Amino acid sequence: MKSQVGRGDERLAWIFITPALLGFAVFLLWPTLRGIYLSFTSFNLLTTEKWVGLSNYERMVNDPIFWDSLQTTVYYVAVNVGAQTVMALFVAVLMQRLTRSALLRGVVLTPYLVSNVVAGIVWLWVLDTRFGIGNQLIGALGFEHVAFFSSEKWVIPTLALVNVWRHVGYTALLLFAGLQMVPAAMYEAARIDGASEWRMFWRISMPLLRPVLSLVLIMSIIGSFQVFDSVSVTTGGGPANASNVLQLYIYSTAFSRFQFGYASALSVALLVVLGLITFVQYRLTRAGETDLD
Repeated sequence: MKSQVGRGDERLAWIFITPALLGFAVFLLWPTLRGIYLSFTSFNLLTTEKWVGLSNYERMVNDPIFWDSLQTTVYYVAVNVGAQTVMALFVAVLMQRLTRSALLRGVVLTPYLVSNVVAGIVWLWVLDTRFGIGNQLIGALGFEHVAFFSSEKWVIPTLALVNVWRHVGYTALLLFAGLQMVPAAMYEAARIDGASEWRMFWRISMPLLRPVLSLVLIMSIIGSFQVFDSVSVTTGGGPANASNVLQLYIYSTAFSRFQFGYASALSVALLVVLGLITFVQYRLTRAGETDLD
């Protein structure tokens, strides 16, 4: 039998857990289940749901806009995650090897405190083709102005790099925390053996940082697939649908065309894609294992 103290601890634990469980059920579990149900219906808010089976999914498979927006989103994710991870690793290693100033960490984190909407609007002004400060500097260097947000070629890399600017400090701090777990004695032994900084990075830092790096990549990929607000306030999916990412297509399908059933099917497809990517990435990177034992 459980002791009186054990029962008291269990009740106290449930008291603390219950608000989080209620929030999870109301704001995550129920909307998810409701969305999955609506994906099998025809629903436009003005009428009751009508069960249509797999019709929405059949439409999605044959929808060229869906595949184009998915391709655009994958392109954005590749640029964003690739650039963000490389830059964050560079910043994290510099903070570990050169300075551990708390002030510097605060400065690095500052862009993350800016919302995506504000960051998008600011960079839309900075990179304006005619009057933006960025293009003024490019012109002063003797180059032609670049249509960062209005060019089909540049719009996705520009949106990705704006997101990198905002998130690279946060990602770097996560990786910096992972580097803090690497025993300093390993670096000292390698330095005595004549290993260079570059060799220590590849042979010590990277292998031991793998669990944290895997977590960062999973979080970055999931967040990148869900990009919406920065695209909405800067390009609205243009030019010529060149930045019509999947989340924006889902939003326009639901709230511009009021096709909530089809929008739910698109959302479920995104959920399945993210689930598969996360599962495969978790297994391939062995995110739950560590080499520090």
